[in-house]
Amino acid sequence: QAQLVESGGGLVQAGGSLRLLCVASGRSISSNAVGWFRQAPGKERELVAGINWSGGTTHFSDAVKGRFSISRDNAKNTVYLQMNSLKPEDTAVYYCAVSPFGYTGSSGKEAYDDWGQGTQVTVSS
Repeated sequence: QAQLVESGGGLVQAGGSLRLLCVASGRSISSNAVGWFRQAPGKERELVAGINWSGGTTHFSDAVKGRFSISRDNAKNTVYLQMNSLKPEDTAVYYCAVSPFGYTGSSGKEAYDDWGQGTQVTVSS
């Protein structure tokens, strides 16, 4: 089981940028797909972005496509979520999660086993 720690969240004005980090420990995640999810108050947890084991394939929700990017450094056991042109509707707790599979495409949270504790992102208007 991988332990995941997210960081990089905070308060930012609309139009600003943040970079989230997901650092894994306990085992290597270099063979595993990783997803970034978010959950706003009263809403379901939703997939924001996913990346396959090698970093060669990525997936984004329609809500963030063109504004967010995802990357990974397997040597550092770390996955990044770069968030640009942030909007107030991006406000949520952001979670990273690791799948037992190398590729998950647009699969939801059921495809992921290990989860971090989340980091709060707040975008002010």
